[in-house]
Amino acid sequence: MAKYNIDDILTELGVQKGEESRRKLPRDPRTQHRIDREEAAFSPLPSMPGNQKVFQTAEEADRTLAIDPSIRSRPDAGPSSMVGPALSDVYTPGPGAIVSTNSGDLGQTLLAKGVITAEQLSTAQNVIRQSPGRSLIEVLLEQGTAEAPIQQTVADMKGIPFERVDVERGLDGGFDGKLLQRLTPEFCKQHMVLPLRMEGARAVVGAVHADDVFLIDDLKARLGVPGVKMVVVTAYDIRGAMEIVGAGAAANDQADLDQILTDVAESDVSIEKTSSADVDLEQQAGEGPVIRYVNYIIQTALKEGASDIHIEPSEKQVKVRFRIDGVLFEMMNPPAAMGPAITSRLKIMAGLDIAERRVPQDGRIRCTVSGRKLDLRMSTLPNTYGEKTVMRILDTRSINVQLEDLGFESGTLEIWRKLIDAPHGIILVTGPTGSGKTTTLYSSLRQLDKNKMNISTVEDPVEYHLDGITQTQTHEKIGMTFAKALKALLRQDPDVIMLGEIRDLETASTAVQASLTGHLVLSTLHTNDAPSSITRLVNIGLEPFLVGAAINGVLAQRLLRRLCLNCKVQEQPSEEVAEFLSMQGIESDLTWMAKGCEKCRNTGYAGRVGIYELLAVDDQLRDVIAGNPNVSEFRRMCLERGMVALRDDGFRKVARGMTTVEEVLSATEASHS
Repeated sequence: MAKYNIDDILTELGVQKGEESRRKLPRDPRTQHRIDREEAAFSPLPSMPGNQKVFQTAEEADRTLAIDPSIRSRPDAGPSSMVGPALSDVYTPGPGAIVSTNSGDLGQTLLAKGVITAEQLSTAQNVIRQSPGRSLIEVLLEQGTAEAPIQQTVADMKGIPFERVDVERGLDGGFDGKLLQRLTPEFCKQHMVLPLRMEGARAVVGAVHADDVFLIDDLKARLGVPGVKMVVVTAYDIRGAMEIVGAGAAANDQADLDQILTDVAESDVSIEKTSSADVDLEQQAGEGPVIRYVNYIIQTALKEGASDIHIEPSEKQVKVRFRIDGVLFEMMNPPAAMGPAITSRLKIMAGLDIAERRVPQDGRIRCTVSGRKLDLRMSTLPNTYGEKTVMRILDTRSINVQLEDLGFESGTLEIWRKLIDAPHGIILVTGPTGSGKTTTLYSSLRQLDKNKMNISTVEDPVEYHLDGITQTQTHEKIGMTFAKALKALLRQDPDVIMLGEIRDLETASTAVQASLTGHLVLSTLHTNDAPSSITRLVNIGLEPFLVGAAINGVLAQRLLRRLCLNCKVQEQPSEEVAEFLSMQGIESDLTWMAKGCEKCRNTGYAGRVGIYELLAVDDQLRDVIAGNPNVSEFRRMCLERGMVALRDDGFRKVARGMTTVEEVLSATEASHS
């Protein structure tokens, strides 16, 4: 009587010996109609040499691939109700067999081959952790990684050939039209396979997942061939072939989407009046999948130290990104069908109109996370696939920073303290959006004696609430502008006034008049450096002599990413970096570099530090300003009089190991002359 071992079974299925070892059989309900589970139980004979179980008949060997009901309780069974046994349950590989890999092995192999970077791998792993059930390959492809090198690596690791389909040749040698007709385009789209050619009696079939044992069996039956040789191909090539035969692009896996959204219902988003009351996210954690998911996004953002949350719907998914230390990181990808529900939930929390999707809306969410009260400034914007939502996280803890902790050099900090202690005049803080201007102004206001002084602010909008300070918000639609609010404040007997921004001539004129009549005015302006702020005010329409009389000082600033203390290293700089350091008077064979670790998401940076350019206006400079000087000449004069430029301050922090040369050059490119 002939004996059949597992190698004979694999050969019959078209898999060469040693190709697979610990491959799990597909969790495929299709096996139900092929194998009677009632007859699946079998009792193998004692193991023979080579760790292979031997069976007495072919029929008994065939039953080794049947689904064993006892494996339903396996730890790796997952959520599926129909799970097949691991191949290792019936076969233990001998020496030299290629062991299939998990996502961790694949990620490290792709990294070693240079297919992806460490940062790409870290980002993908973060997405997988936040979106359970997603594969590493899927996430990497969504991030823009080329598919062919990934599939080549997978094929090498599994010991299966890899091929590219000559789609341009189409049915004339690219792939086999007759075999395709037997399989049908619908089957090929569903299983991502493509018949390529015949080699003798065997059919060569390309597949995205070429290690599916049950798929091989199905292909043999449909094609009517005794054997099938599987090769790994890209999904891009299969979709191209389907377009040639008129089948169109691969359809979305609606079954998977339906499974994800099984618990999502319209009743999960209920209208609540939450615009003025706090929302305790933790108390709502069990009320519905959409509510739980929105709460999870906010909680994760706070945990990661994000400043902004971006929720961007697209055709196939929703992309959730966090801005951390000024850089956006993709964190999770809920399915596209959840996009409208997530947006509606956020609109309800912010008290916005959930029925209006055609125009932008702005709102505010007040919530409590882990006992901390947060304000989320929310903005929606219609786009092609729905509405994009961006939320700025306004955490009071992040704004409660002392001046000493902002990154001021000791001499600059001393001059700044004298400026904010002056009885009258205008002090400006300049820089682009996100450069920390509001943090500097709020920290400066907290240095003042709120008990003895009347301090008022006009902001658009009021982002953080400060105790002991009167804060007023502008409303352009009803005519409550900066200029009008400022004029009203002057009748409130103020000592110190903070303006959110000087935008026009009316506001600038009122601020100058307030400063000249004995008030200290702090405000912001959008310019690249400190000296150009003087010219900007003149260009707005102010007389140069008024600008010179009113301005006490201008502070230009930027935020640089701070080197991660856990992984920063000293290395020999490149020739270009060494040249920059030498120009700044820093002679060193070693300089601090960003390396990257798990704590800093492989970026090499954690947190941020400010660099500053402070222009203190004295009597001599007031006379120069009154003559309306040229910008470049005025800047040169300020530097000659001792003003420390932004780039110079940045290189001081490079010398102290706080940041890198690249960060300084990137942040100061526009301001350097």
